[in-house]
Amino acid sequence: MEQLETLEREYPQNDERSDAAQAAGWQLQLLGTWNLQLDGRHVRVPRSAQRLITALVLLDARPRAYLSGLLWPDSSDEQAAGNLRNCVWRISHDFPGLLSASKDPLMLSPGVRVDTRLLAASLDADGAFPRPPYAKETIEVLGRAELLPGWYDDWVMHSQERIRELRISALERMAELSLEAGQVATAIDASLAAVAADPLRESAHRLLIQSHLAAGNRASAHRVYGKLQSRLNDELGIPPSPELESLILAPQPPA
Repeated sequence: MEQLETLEREYPQNDERSDAAQAAGWQLQLLGTWNLQLDGRHVRVPRSAQRLITALVLLDARPRAYLSGLLWPDSSDEQAAGNLRNCVWRISHDFPGLLSASKDPLMLSPGVRVDTRLLAASLDADGAFPRPPYAKETIEVLGRAELLPGWYDDWVMHSQERIRELRISALERMAELSLEAGQVATAIDASLAAVAADPLRESAHRLLIQSHLAAGNRASAHRVYGKLQSRLNDELGIPPSPELESLILAPQPPA
């Protein structure tokens, strides 16, 4: 659960959990891998329960009829409803406090710490984004932590793209603020991670170029531009934008 702790250090949140939920101590990691812990100890969870818990995180509270059809699409309505009842009973029995007391719609207890919710909350709240300096460990987590790699359900894949966009946006924001603060090395690290996450994303390349130029590494900036130019031409048949070209061609002020 190291990734969750890393994000919580960078993005502290107000703790509004009930006493009962806090005592439960549930922590759920969906970035990188599926991992549920209770008070720091890993808990084994059956695949069907993993899918239901994940749906309640990514889709929030949902009626039972919706969830049974989503998770058991090839079963009859009656059989799917029975599967859901069994799954809910198993979770409630084996992992007490993980689910809310609500019977329908079903929802996760609001006190469960979830890494994806922490990341989303940090970027959705106006003015809440942390200021630099940023830990290198945080940048590494955001750069590599994909949502549930290997899960190919349609309802998961939509969230995978949304979380990917959040991760890259966070890295770009870190690069921007680090540049403003004169912390060029951190800006380079953050923009490099953003470029690695989306090699065709021009905004990430722009920040990397700006960071190299701020460090006085004009040759590095030109290499970044050249790689993007070749990749865009090979994969999409388009050139970089005129704005990016003007950035790389603009004369630099003397040191």
